[in-house]
Amino acid sequence: MDLIIQTICIYALPVIFAITLHEAAHAYVAKYLGDLTAYSQGRVSLNPMVHIDPVGTILIPVVLTVIYISTGTGLLFGYAKPVPVNYSNLKKPKRDMAWVALAGPMANLIMAFAWVLLAALIQKIQVQEEFFLSMAKFFMSMANAGLIVNLMMFAFNLFPIPPLDGGRILFSLLPHNLAYKFAQIEPYGFFIVIGLAMMNVLNFWMTPVMLAGNFLLSLFMYPFSLLLGAG
Repeated sequence: MDLIIQTICIYALPVIFAITLHEAAHAYVAKYLGDLTAYSQGRVSLNPMVHIDPVGTILIPVVLTVIYISTGTGLLFGYAKPVPVNYSNLKKPKRDMAWVALAGPMANLIMAFAWVLLAALIQKIQVQEEFFLSMAKFFMSMANAGLIVNLMMFAFNLFPIPPLDGGRILFSLLPHNLAYKFAQIEPYGFFIVIGLAMMNVLNFWMTPVMLAGNFLLSLFMYPFSLLLGAG
């Protein structure tokens, strides 16, 4: 039980920020591209409270974290309140749909980079006192959790099935006739994804995309590594 509580404490902030900032990014880009629907509802905000869904942001991640700790396997994910977007208000609806969709996963990649940078800074700081050493270990664990959670959300949301972001990006890229046929699977998309996850088929997508995201992070981190090493 202590391990479960400790793990929930470590993962709580990374999960909440990963989910809510993902949604805030959708809202911000939609506003920038001409749709004020989310803005009018106060969703262009970094305040987690306006994005949290009690089930998707708290209950499901906690349950899946407990399963992951108990079994060593499973998919860690959750969701916030969906950001309302009226695509017809966008400057170029079909094209801009892709940018709105891509904003969420890119926010997760940026957050993953922030957690990696935090971990590097913690490693750079030399502490001897037992209290500060234990705090450093806690925040290092939180940084590692932030990296994992955000890479998983980055990969999961890019899966090319609507209503996931990857599905909306693919819709935007397809020719009109194929795009609107493809959009017809959206009512069943979530069940398709859950089915693929239960059969472990989704791992064939998640693993390489997470590795690709991690590779991008290493490229972003390289100049900072040089600076920290020179300090």
